[in-house]
Amino acid sequence: MSRFIKRNKEHIGLSPYALVFRGQKKAEKIVLRAMNFDFDEVVEMVVKSNEELLALKKSSKLTWLNIDGLDNVELMKNIATVFNVDINILSDVMNPLTRPKVQEFENGIFASIKMLQYYEKDKNLSVENLSIIITDNTLISFQEQPGLVFEPIRERIRKHKNKIRKSGPDYLAFALLDVVVDNYIYLIGLLGEKIENMEENMSNDPNKELLEDINIYKRELNFLRKSIKPAKEMILNLSKMESEFIHEENHVHFKELQDNINEASEISDSYREILYDQLNIYHSSMSTKLNDIMRILTVFSVIFIPLTFLVGVYGTNFVYLPEKDWHYGYFAMWGVMIFTTLIMLWYFKRKKWF
Repeated sequence: MSRFIKRNKEHIGLSPYALVFRGQKKAEKIVLRAMNFDFDEVVEMVVKSNEELLALKKSSKLTWLNIDGLDNVELMKNIATVFNVDINILSDVMNPLTRPKVQEFENGIFASIKMLQYYEKDKNLSVENLSIIITDNTLISFQEQPGLVFEPIRERIRKHKNKIRKSGPDYLAFALLDVVVDNYIYLIGLLGEKIENMEENMSNDPNKELLEDINIYKRELNFLRKSIKPAKEMILNLSKMESEFIHEENHVHFKELQDNINEASEISDSYREILYDQLNIYHSSMSTKLNDIMRILTVFSVIFIPLTFLVGVYGTNFVYLPEKDWHYGYFAMWGVMIFTTLIMLWYFKRKKWF
């Protein structure tokens, strides 16, 4: 199925607000990981009961609840009830195909963005949807499958008594989004390095494999840009949002995030232009190579035209040919042909035809 448009036929006609999982199941087991912390203490746990969820809701400390897996409808309803989240918001969470967006609701802010990962072996990009809900004292993040993308954030919370442990869920949301955007830039850099390395072979040895690589990187870069462009719009709206759930002192961080996503967008545009230039260079190189071959073949063809004429004349079956009975006629004919060839080669060289 296409990576750009993935719609299941059975979902056609459903209400856009129906609490139905609309993606492909990626997590074998749904896991709820929680970090409950303040400046002095960090408590980590795997949530296994509704009572533990309620305890996190009532905690005076900052809570980060991360959920791996989106296909459990009952769990989503329970989260909506415990954390006072609109069902409409959870319907967007359960739709991994939703376009990156940000939306404020009565009890918080909802944001979604695409996370990307590059597989070197297959030269292929994979996409995963990340949804974030910011409330008064809780950040809830939803991932399609388990991963280590946010492990550096967890390490910062565990080891450092700094801003991330005292600045609220909005700053934590910024930290998660910053990881996603940094990963965009990293992936663009990986593709960009491969794109730039192709330039060395472009003029020296244009071949079919080079054309295949260009097409692969064009496809992957377009796929990358498909996630970056709407993410850029989402982060712009988030940075401009005036909400009680985003503290004034943290607005500057979302502005910084906006600068980073703009950089990612501009770099991707630059490499897209480079790929189109390389494609044009490839076709020009192949045309030049073909022209060189045709020029050489044409030179040989033109040289053999008078030689073929001479051989044709002396290969006729007329009885009377003046040179036929001449003792040195054979050698004279070879001499004329060699002389004709040399004169023509000298003339072509002088005209710089080869």
